[in-house]
Amino acid sequence: MDLHLLIDNLTNPALLFFFLGIIAVRLKSDLEIPESSSKFISFYLLLSIGFKGGQELSHSELSAEIFWSLGFGVLLALIVPLYTFFILRQKYNISDSGAIAASYGSVSAVTFVTALSFLEIEQIPFGGHMVAVMAIMEAPSIMVGVLLMSIMNKNKKDAIPLGKVLKHALTNGSVLLIIGSLVIGFLASEQQAEGIKPFTTDIFKGFLAVFLLDMGITSGKKISSFLKKGWFATVFSIVIPLVNGIAVAFISSMFIESIGNRFLLSILAASASYIAVPAAMRLAAPKANPGLYVPMALAVTFPFNITVGLPLYLCIVQMV
Repeated sequence: MDLHLLIDNLTNPALLFFFLGIIAVRLKSDLEIPESSSKFISFYLLLSIGFKGGQELSHSELSAEIFWSLGFGVLLALIVPLYTFFILRQKYNISDSGAIAASYGSVSAVTFVTALSFLEIEQIPFGGHMVAVMAIMEAPSIMVGVLLMSIMNKNKKDAIPLGKVLKHALTNGSVLLIIGSLVIGFLASEQQAEGIKPFTTDIFKGFLAVFLLDMGITSGKKISSFLKKGWFATVFSIVIPLVNGIAVAFISSMFIESIGNRFLLSILAASASYIAVPAAMRLAAPKANPGLYVPMALAVTFPFNITVGLPLYLCIVQMV
């Protein structure tokens, strides 16, 4: 791994605020971000990145790379939960396996946003269509996870209709906001977009820093109890993202030229959802343990990706 990439990432103020949040928890500080403020900031980040992605997409010519990226993203969202489910079944019950598999087949919007910030620091361009790729990867993984649970579950009385679950997934606030913002950004003229640039662009990194501080506090609270659940969950939370991210870094070179786009695909493949999927699983798999699949994605995979994963996947993408 290129050492300067790792140093640049670890000295990123936004990431340092994440570590500050973890340290605050370990010191038993009363530092916290009000829940209402945290929710507003997360919605702001999704709105901003969706709008800017729509603007980029409106200025881009339709190309084979865009369609390859979208298709590859959907394929990943279908394959990852499929193969991880059967690995997880060696250790966990059907409900927990399905929920975890859906989480790792889906994506983390905050990891994606942090990756965009990392690319900007490294001055590496990327396509606005990658926001659309992120948005469409939520529902397929949930669909596969629910289907696997339905097929493997012998007690059909507890089954929730797939259509109801998917409707809930697609109308989830975060998914709806990112897709809606992308469309609005696409439709807005350059002059109109310039009028709200101070809101969508100028304050973005500041809000990201505050949000990562909140993520650090949340991760710090969850990781201690999670580590008591055994080694399998921890190893899975690191190894599976590594395998997915590195594999996509190599495979994507066959049909995508842009380093930035290939890097973002790797990050999407390596990330795990801790917002949209848990919301869907409350309905689809009420027996699944959120104390297992949420900390796996938030307290282990997320910190690993934004510290080691970002420079590692970029280094591999640049070498291939």
